[in-house]
Amino acid sequence: MLVVLSSENIHPEWSRSVVCIGTFDGLHLGHQKLISRAVSRAEELEVPCIVLTFDRHPLSIVKPELAPQCIALLDENLQEMHDLGVSVAVVLKFDDYLANCSADEFYQNVLMKTLKASEVFMGGDGAFGKGREGNVEWLRGRMPTTVVDYVELEGMRISSTKIRSLIKNGDVSLASRMMGRSYSLSGVVVSGQKLGRTLGFPTINIARPKDFVLPKNGIYSGWCKTVYGYFKAAISIGVRPTVDGGNRVIEAHLLDYPGDSLYSKPVKLGFAHRLRDEMKFASLDQLKNEIQKDVDIIRMQEILFPV
Repeated sequence: MLVVLSSENIHPEWSRSVVCIGTFDGLHLGHQKLISRAVSRAEELEVPCIVLTFDRHPLSIVKPELAPQCIALLDENLQEMHDLGVSVAVVLKFDDYLANCSADEFYQNVLMKTLKASEVFMGGDGAFGKGREGNVEWLRGRMPTTVVDYVELEGMRISSTKIRSLIKNGDVSLASRMMGRSYSLSGVVVSGQKLGRTLGFPTINIARPKDFVLPKNGIYSGWCKTVYGYFKAAISIGVRPTVDGGNRVIEAHLLDYPGDSLYSKPVKLGFAHRLRDEMKFASLDQLKNEIQKDVDIIRMQEILFPV
């Protein structure tokens, strides 16, 4: 998949294309249905399928106080697009110019002149242009436009907003089902207090960019992808009240990890189930016993690693 970070960098050699427009944070099952439909249509027409998306949520510029936290990193969303068969991903920088760009200007300069769109696929609430003027009905008056219905799970509409809420409430299992894969977060291993190793459960501490949604404080089962492979993991998110940690941290104990240093290396944590709330124990021995219980539970769980 070709990734282009600005529409100005596109010099299309195609005469027409199928364009799919959206923010696509987290690439959940609804997004996957929309993009897959666009990919199939592009294959029928033997033209490129182009996903047109943004480097940040538009509300971060239009109404910063209402901007949602991100679910996934941009490169994670792009990888999912690649796996769905997208030909080109165009990532527009959402800035003041784009926020004030009229729907007609966006339509003429980006969709028609630059991308040479012959058909567009959007979600029912999709829109572009200042004031979201370029909605589905507006676009249908100008070119063939396909609206892909929402996807539901257990009677609930799947959306990025719903998934953020589930993650914040600690329901990583249902969030994962709505995403069609394990909810995960990526980061870099940084130095911590090294308390875990004194308890017999060494942990890695993960640095994560700001403005990303995190699960509710507590203990979770899951997996960790490292440069040395996949391992089951006991994941802790919280302030470590037993040792008066203070700052909220993300750390994980990797089961059966051989011990090679992971400092400064990238890792990905995938979440399977929430085990319990974060708790303050009367002693380190009590904390150690509870961690052992967590590890024993995780060892017995069937946790599937990504293929």
